[in-house]
Amino acid sequence: MSSRPAQPHLNGAFYGPPVQPKTKSYHRPGRGSTCNPITCCCSCICNCIIQLICQILITIAVFAAIIGLIFWFIFRPNVPKFHVDNATLTQFTMSPTNNTLNYNLVVNMTFRNPNRRLGIYYDNIEATTMYSSQRFSTKEVDGFYLGHKKEKYIGPVFKGEQVVVFDGGDRSKYESEKSDGVYKIDLKLKLKISYKVLWMKTPKFKAKYECDLKVPLSSKGKVSNVKFEGANCNFDWWGRS
Repeated sequence: MSSRPAQPHLNGAFYGPPVQPKTKSYHRPGRGSTCNPITCCCSCICNCIIQLICQILITIAVFAAIIGLIFWFIFRPNVPKFHVDNATLTQFTMSPTNNTLNYNLVVNMTFRNPNRRLGIYYDNIEATTMYSSQRFSTKEVDGFYLGHKKEKYIGPVFKGEQVVVFDGGDRSKYESEKSDGVYKIDLKLKLKISYKVLWMKTPKFKAKYECDLKVPLSSKGKVSNVKFEGANCNFDWWGRS
């Protein structure tokens, strides 16, 4: 009987394959991951400049808002007042042949500064009269200054002739108002104003007034039974000069 070689005594545990010694691996960074010191420095400087500019702009905006709020509470600016006291119409005749309107209109106006601490400069006043949405006269009014709580009376004269083309409806309106002796005339004022604060003068602002007038016709010494009623005009800002 053949003899077998003796087997080593095993305890039944399996420890796996032998562990190989670890070798160090080196990762060589690619070219794209490198940072140029000059580029990094410029980028950092640009970011700092942008942040500084934003901070400056925010500071200026906050400072301007605070100054504006203080100015409002101290001076309490009010919009200028305007009123048409009277209007006299002695001629308003439309030629039946050449559509020429002959007119003679005087408008008595009152400008009033309602502010107690602010003066108002009125510059480049342009007064326009219109009938049935068509302009028939424009007059430039000399500028002036109004102090605190002051008023100024002006009576510009609109006189001359102007070609005005009416359609059928406008012609019917004219004939109806001619028989009544009262004409609906629109007065529009465009002007530039600025406020005087202590010794300083603010930038100019554009403003406008719009008035709807009903003016009775008085001609040849005859006065219409209808009296003119003074009208408060609508005020609006329409930009900065």
